[in-house]
Amino acid sequence: MDYKKLQNGSDIRGVALEGIDGEIVNLTSEVVYTIGKAFVAWLRQSGKTAISIAVGMDSRLSGQALKEAFAHGITEMGADVVDCGIASTPAMFMATVDEKLHATAGVMLTASHLPYNRNGLKFFTSNGGLDKKDITAILEIAAAGQFENFSKKGNVTTKPFIDDYSDFLVSYIRKGANNISDYNQPLRGLKIIVDAGNGAGGFFAEKVLAQLGADISGSQFLNPDGRFPNHIPNPEDETAMRSICDAVKIHHADLGIIFDTDVDRSAVVDKNGNPINRNSLIALISAVILNEHPGSTIVTDSITSDGLTKFIEQDLKGKHHRFKRGYKNVINESIRLNESGEESWLAIETSGHAALRENYFLDDGAYLVAKLLVEMARMNAQGLELTQLIENLEQPVESKEYRLHITEPDFANYGNQVLEKMMTKVGMYNGWEIIKPNFEGLRVRSTITGENGWFLLRMSLHDPVMPLNIESNTVGGVSKIRQKLNQIMSGFTGLDITSIL
Repeated sequence: MDYKKLQNGSDIRGVALEGIDGEIVNLTSEVVYTIGKAFVAWLRQSGKTAISIAVGMDSRLSGQALKEAFAHGITEMGADVVDCGIASTPAMFMATVDEKLHATAGVMLTASHLPYNRNGLKFFTSNGGLDKKDITAILEIAAAGQFENFSKKGNVTTKPFIDDYSDFLVSYIRKGANNISDYNQPLRGLKIIVDAGNGAGGFFAEKVLAQLGADISGSQFLNPDGRFPNHIPNPEDETAMRSICDAVKIHHADLGIIFDTDVDRSAVVDKNGNPINRNSLIALISAVILNEHPGSTIVTDSITSDGLTKFIEQDLKGKHHRFKRGYKNVINESIRLNESGEESWLAIETSGHAALRENYFLDDGAYLVAKLLVEMARMNAQGLELTQLIENLEQPVESKEYRLHITEPDFANYGNQVLEKMMTKVGMYNGWEIIKPNFEGLRVRSTITGENGWFLLRMSLHDPVMPLNIESNTVGGVSKIRQKLNQIMSGFTGLDITSIL
């Protein structure tokens, strides 16, 4: 077994079930059992002694069997397990800082928005999510397979920790809204519906919103079902977003909420059925954060729009720091800025991953929504609407992403060569400006009449792909930029540019 192939950045992911042609099962119960043992060994190497590990899972069909195997590996190493059942990824981190539970570590079995046959593991200590190097170390221990024998095995106890986590969110919203007339139910009179996509986020409707007085009728796909029969639980998926947008309009809701499978990402929908995700979601939470922390820095990933930068810096008087793709990248950059003396309270990706300094820099879709609900309750009490916060946000006329596949075996090296040569090529075009500083790929602004936009060419985080994002403030502008790039890039024989022909 090649354990290294299971690493996906700072997570572990693999194929857990048969059913999709060409995908061979490599995340078996036996493998997960060994990873459980390796994780305990890693914790002991880190100086931990009396170890208890909180373990939760999303709704995937393989979850229960893998969770039992993982728990067995842990207890074989003399450590205890708290079985949290169906849970969210953020809740499993919170289990490590909860005053009553105070687990040594938390682990979530999930593969986020990936298909039903996949699964994986995300790891936390009270210091936050493990980094890439930590996952590498754990998998190396698993591959070595040399474990100490323990005569006294660990115990397994059961605790539905999502109930405690829901109580935390309810308390946070009540305190934040501070509704004098109805403190316990600050969302009374508002109709708010949830689409959990049959993932783990269904708890939010009944355990959070209903407790706060919201009318949750019209909420959909709340029951956990690892077949995902209605749509993929993913705020970036067009079908999923269309589903919640339609539901808001049909049920005349004031707000719609959609989560990904393990609830570390989210998006919202306004009362007219318009999605507030990607740049709009970043703008909305930035408006809240910069009101609380004026002049601070908002860290985002690399593909955010120029309109967002203008909104953050000119309208909100904050600072926009565009960094690399990858939720751990933006989180670590925001932490680094704070440590260097530059105040940053928000790290957020266009995918919906959002981490707030006030919440342990944990990427938590439910907490992000809770933060927005506090603001919504406050504004509703004044006869205002949440979307008024982003009235001045300029949206691009056109936006498109293309994926250019690298056919060379050493795809990382070839992709870097492409970027280096492209910097020289685009520099020859008058009206094209290479943006600096830039922390990922090649970003170019076009002031040419008829184009009036920008493009970003970068390497994928893990795959032999170069994503190309193009935005324009002119009808037809994306096509003009794309056609010009097609001509420039036609000489790269190891790059499949079919998608931009």
